[in-house]
Amino acid sequence: MSRNTLETFIDGIRWVWGPLSTEVAAGCSEHLLELLKAPPTEEWLAALHKEAPANQELFRDPTHGFVLLAHTEQEGLYRPPHDHGRGWVIYAIQQGEIEMETYARMEHPDGSVELVKRGATLVRPGQVQVYLPGDIHDTRCMTGPALLFRFTERDLKKEDKEEHRVTRYVERNGKWTVGTP
Repeated sequence: MSRNTLETFIDGIRWVWGPLSTEVAAGCSEHLLELLKAPPTEEWLAALHKEAPANQELFRDPTHGFVLLAHTEQEGLYRPPHDHGRGWVIYAIQQGEIEMETYARMEHPDGSVELVKRGATLVRPGQVQVYLPGDIHDTRCMTGPALLFRFTERDLKKEDKEEHRVTRYVERNGKWTVGTP
């Protein structure tokens, strides 16, 4: 029985899996790049294009805990600056374009927090973008609908909702600062 691109991706990730390192991040990125080459005729990908889910879990590894999600985003959708707690994430763009801006967190002597924008990257189909623990970024769908895959090394929903380790930022008086939980 032949394996589809998604199944090949899962096997490949399991092969390179381990504690976060340059090699693990690079290996996972390479497998995501291969996933982006899946023919649109593969049943799982054809269904994503047809159904255009805002958020759909494609795979959760019961042993290692990594998760692959698919997101369909409409042009103009903006997700404000945030980090991913202790987790690391790789975004992979299958269709559309997503701009991702990065920030540094600055703490002032009075204890207030302000984000300083570092730069922006326009991520296009066939490209991936890696964010390590502590990295802060936002996303904006520039060309949509966009289909992107989000590969996370752990369940970020649990990280956010149960353990409160994800930091979200809000804009106040023209500056990004820590939001209230």
